[in-house]
Amino acid sequence: MIGGSAAECTGVTLFTLAQETAQDWWDVEALFDTAFAPGRTALSSYRLRDDVPPVAALCRVARDEQGQLGGAIRYWPVLVGGTPALLLGPVAVHPIAQGEGLGAALIRDTIANAAEQGFERVLLVGDAPYYRRFGFARLEGVIMPPPTNPDRVLGLELVPGAWDGVQGEVTRAA
Repeated sequence: MIGGSAAECTGVTLFTLAQETAQDWWDVEALFDTAFAPGRTALSSYRLRDDVPPVAALCRVARDEQGQLGGAIRYWPVLVGGTPALLLGPVAVHPIAQGEGLGAALIRDTIANAAEQGFERVLLVGDAPYYRRFGFARLEGVIMPPPTNPDRVLGLELVPGAWDGVQGEVTRAA
C-alpha cells in the first residue's frame, strides 16, 4: 500500500510514504545533495523554483522502519506559455535503497494524488526511457530555460488532452 501506509518494494525493506513536513526539509535536501551532482542548484530548472514554494500536498518522503530517509519527491507550480502545470522534481532515492522500486512508488503515488487534486498536466526534464513507463512523452513546443536539451522535456496528461495546444516558455508561477 502507498500513501501514508507501508510500501514493501522488494520484500526486503519496508518504506512508509508520507507528506513531507517542515521537519523533513533538511533531510530531503541532504538526500538531493547525495543523489545529484554538487552543482544541482545551478541547473536551469532551479531558477523556476527560486522563491516559489513547492506544492506541499505533493511533496512526499519515504522512510524505512528506523526512520531513515530512503527517497523523496517534490513538485513545483510553473506556467507553460501562461498555462498552469506541475514541474516534477527533484525525485531521488538514497543509493542504499536504489533498485527496490522506491522511485517508481513515489512517482506513481504523487501522480495519482495530483490527478485527485485536480491538476491537469505534469512536466519534467528527464530520461524518456525511464519516465515512459509512467506515461510521460516528449513535449513539442515547450521550452525550458537553457541549456535544457529539448529531447528531455517530457509531459504527462492527468486529464485527456491537457497538453493539446499548450506551448511556449516555461516560467515561474507567481
